[in-house]
Amino acid sequence: MKYVTIADLSQQILQSLDIIPHDIDLIVGIPRSGLLPANILALYLNVQLTDIDSFTEGRIYGSGYRMNSIEPHSIKKVLVVDDSVCSGRAMLEAKSKIQHIAPNYEITYFAPIVSSRGRDFVDIFCTVIDEYRVFEWNVFHHKILSNACIDIDGVLCKDPDVDDDGPIYRQFISTATPLIIPTVPVKTIVSCRLEKYRELTVNWLRMNSISYEELIMLDFPDKATRVKWGRHGEYKADFYKNSTAELFIESSASQAEIIAQLSHKPVLCIETNQLLFYESFKEQIKRRASKRAPKMYQWLKQLINNV
Repeated sequence: MKYVTIADLSQQILQSLDIIPHDIDLIVGIPRSGLLPANILALYLNVQLTDIDSFTEGRIYGSGYRMNSIEPHSIKKVLVVDDSVCSGRAMLEAKSKIQHIAPNYEITYFAPIVSSRGRDFVDIFCTVIDEYRVFEWNVFHHKILSNACIDIDGVLCKDPDVDDDGPIYRQFISTATPLIIPTVPVKTIVSCRLEKYRELTVNWLRMNSISYEELIMLDFPDKATRVKWGRHGEYKADFYKNSTAELFIESSASQAEIIAQLSHKPVLCIETNQLLFYESFKEQIKRRASKRAPKMYQWLKQLINNV
């Protein structure tokens, strides 16, 4: 799994400005994600910007005073931008939308990130990533959440300022302002909140339209017992390791480290904005064997499965 941050995306574009035509008259972003790299490019190059639908209707976004340095001229060269191209479906849809006006322009297609297959649908790109990709800008709206574990405090809402294991904490749980609301159902919410706060937690999740399959909470009588126990990261790691989940989204850097080390599965840490993954020795051997002697590896795998 490859995690790409907004900073990574910006850096890729900056380091690839030499491959971008600098005589472009207009940059057209493919909504929604394509507008992010399109906007970055438009600012770097001081070029006019619009989206694909506005382009077909002859509309261009307004701009600040910096655009005053651009001499008025008719638009001839256009750069169409998406954030990534994997199967090529979105890029083909964009090309279909503008096919009736395409003969009027010299159009170049660009995506910072492509797959080996997707590179055939663009003219220029920054990098090829064939492994499973997760992007910072849409991870909470990605289908991977349907097979992921997510923490609550520090992810879905901020951490409580006060945990008195009483009325102040109950008020927080009931009224906490959400940070990020996933727009796809989450497989499992794994929290160190106590089981006695389940009803308040379920009500808050429902109130904020957060869909999930399962809510895992700690079955301790009080905060003091939980603090004395202190194995928060280990508890989350144990659940994650024994689940079918492919990703854990954790707020705490220290807990994320423990979860990744013990589960040997990917952990996205919100505090550091990093994807942590510590491959087990067994997985290292399998990976190296499959790369160095793929035919022998497949033969042995099949032999073992048939025993």
